[in-house]
Amino acid sequence: MLSLVHLKVLAAVARHGSVTEAARELHYTQPSVSHHLSRLEAATGVKLVQRVGRGIRLTPEGRLLANRATEIVGRVDAATNELAAQVGLRTGRVRLAANASMLSTIVPKAAAALDQAYPGLELILIERHPVEALQMLRQGEIDVALIFRYADAPVEEEGFRLVHIGDDPIYLVSQRPDDSIANHRHSAWIGGCERCQNELITLCRQEGLLGPPPIDRAGVEREGAAHE
Repeated sequence: MLSLVHLKVLAAVARHGSVTEAARELHYTQPSVSHHLSRLEAATGVKLVQRVGRGIRLTPEGRLLANRATEIVGRVDAATNELAAQVGLRTGRVRLAANASMLSTIVPKAAAALDQAYPGLELILIERHPVEALQMLRQGEIDVALIFRYADAPVEEEGFRLVHIGDDPIYLVSQRPDDSIANHRHSAWIGGCERCQNELITLCRQEGLLGPPPIDRAGVEREGAAHE
């Protein structure tokens, strides 16, 4: 059976790429870290780390297990924090990741309300894109991810508990009254991040500024060749 302690050690080694740094983070001795890794290899029956010069490197099996270990340890820590909050713990920390616009608009009011209700909590703010924030949440590096997604975007993968906060309409800001996107076929646009660019392209197609998405002609040709 896999031990949570052994998984925590493996996750720390993977995070730092060093037994020494992992031992320093966990407040263990280096021999203790090596012992836990050996016990984990014995439990799994596979080689998880290998020597490279004076250092170590995770094997493919070790990297696979380390990724899961990071997720498992993060979820256990999150469950501990949630349970502590449920029984009325008034101290601790909350790590929140959001993009710059949310950190400057939504978060300040929420932070003020949190401080008033739970003055003993420490709020740690991290600026991240939604995709990166969700990855950090899955790995247990943060407790809350404040993200955005467009209406036609796919719902995030399972494993997250989503709370809908609100909707933001998209406006065209123009000096011309009754203006529309269709009037700006030849205008220059700033697309922003990849998600913003995709949404802008979708809106332009809906207004007839762009044609349909390109066809994978190579795929069509390959399919045709297969029938010959």
